[in-house]
Amino acid sequence: MHGHGNSRLRYASRAGGLRCAPEKFPSGWLVAVQGQEEVTFSRDVIGVLIPQGTKVELPEGAVGVITQALGGSYTVQVQGHLFRIDGQDADSIGKPKPAKLELPENPTDKEIEQAVWSQLKTVYDPEIPIDIVNLGLVYDCHVLPGTSDEVRKASIRMTLTAPGCGMGDTLVADVKTKVASVPKIAEVEVELTFDPPWTRDMMSEEAQLTAGFM
Repeated sequence: MHGHGNSRLRYASRAGGLRCAPEKFPSGWLVAVQGQEEVTFSRDVIGVLIPQGTKVELPEGAVGVITQALGGSYTVQVQGHLFRIDGQDADSIGKPKPAKLELPENPTDKEIEQAVWSQLKTVYDPEIPIDIVNLGLVYDCHVLPGTSDEVRKASIRMTLTAPGCGMGDTLVADVKTKVASVPKIAEVEVELTFDPPWTRDMMSEEAQLTAGFM
């Protein structure tokens, strides 16, 4: 590791951050490691510290362990801290970048909306191995007319598992990026609301089975 790497990681601080919903999931479930693949960063990259949501520069040569690999992004543990690595930076840990989304030529609005929902299902909380749709965080999603006949606007209303979740901005940004990658979508509007507040009853049956609630 480069000599200045440790100081950059320490700069991330050990200040506490609100986890997204520890009291609402079985004890120990959130920290269950899905895999133990060790990786070495091939270049400097910006990671998002979990759960604080702070951006931290991880240096070339840093060694970590992938704890979650879902939806094209990665959660990597480095020196006792968890970091979210965006899919566009997957090459920094030797992983492929997400493939470009394609639709049929001249897609219908229904096909565009289905693609938007599919993209939303690739968005994950870095601590919870359930996508935001099955987690029940997406309240509404509509494809609306755009500024011309050739483009469309996506309007999404969503919530977080807890109002103070430090990863909220990261999740919203991920939603915008993923949905904006859908062909014909020229604008993405995301409304973050806590009315009604999220409860685990909003999870799909599949998600509740995954989390051990059924």
